[in-house]
Amino acid sequence: MLEVRGISKRFGGNVALDRCSFMVEEHASVGLIGPNGAGKTTAADLISGILPVDDGQIIFKGRPIQNRPLWRVARQGVTRTFQVSRELKALTVMENMLVGSQLQSVEGVWPTLFAVSRIRAAERTAVRRAFELLELFQLDRVANELAGNLSVGQKRVLELARALMAEPGLLILDEPLAGLSPTTSRNIADFVESMRARGVTLLIIEHNLTMIERLCERVIVLAQGRVLAEGTMREIRGLPEVIDAYLGPVA
Repeated sequence: MLEVRGISKRFGGNVALDRCSFMVEEHASVGLIGPNGAGKTTAADLISGILPVDDGQIIFKGRPIQNRPLWRVARQGVTRTFQVSRELKALTVMENMLVGSQLQSVEGVWPTLFAVSRIRAAERTAVRRAFELLELFQLDRVANELAGNLSVGQKRVLELARALMAEPGLLILDEPLAGLSPTTSRNIADFVESMRARGVTLLIIEHNLTMIERLCERVIVLAQGRVLAEGTMREIRGLPEVIDAYLGPVA
C-alpha cells in the first residue's frame, strides 16, 4: 500500500532523514521505532503531507503523493494522529467527529446550491457513522461534551475515532500511548486492535515496545535517519546494531 523510496529531509545543516526506504503492506500493522531524533515523526510528516520531501518518492496505492497538499493526501486515504492530541477544544465531541468526515464533495456557491439534497444525505450518513464510532470507542456518552473538557485519555481516543471518520486506507499513529497510564494504554491498544479488525492499514510510531510487539507483525527500526533493521520484535531484539543504537545492553 505504501512505498517510501529513498526520502530525505534536511532542516538547515541537520539531516532528519537520509535516503530512507521502507514498505507497508495493505492490511498490515507495522511499527516504526528508534531512538529520539531518529526521524520517525519526520517520516510521518512527509508521508501525510505536513512537510515537503527534499529527495525521493512516496508511493501510496501506486501513485506518488510526496509534496502534495495535506488535504489532498488525506482525501487519497492517508490520515494520522499526533504525539499531542489536537482536538478542537471549542467544539463538541460529535462536531470534532464530523470535522473528520470530509463531507465537502462540491466547491463554490452555485454548485453547492444545486447539490443541497446530496449534501444533506451525506451529512446524515456522516452523523450515523460518527455515532457508530463513538459507541465503538466508548465515547457516545460524551458526544455533546466540549472536546476541551475531556480527560487526556479520552482526547487520545477521540483523535483515533476522528481519524477513522475519513475511512482511511492508511492510518499513521504517532506515539498513541505517550503520557498515558498503563490502564489507559491497554485500552488504547484494544482500540487499535479493533482498527486492525476493520481492515485499516496501520503505521505505528511508539516507544512502548511491549505494545509494539502486541500490535505489529513487523517492525522497522530507524536510526540517524536511515532504516537500521526490519523484522519481528523477536528477530530485531537480538541484533547487535539495534541493541547498540536503541534497545541498550539490557535487551
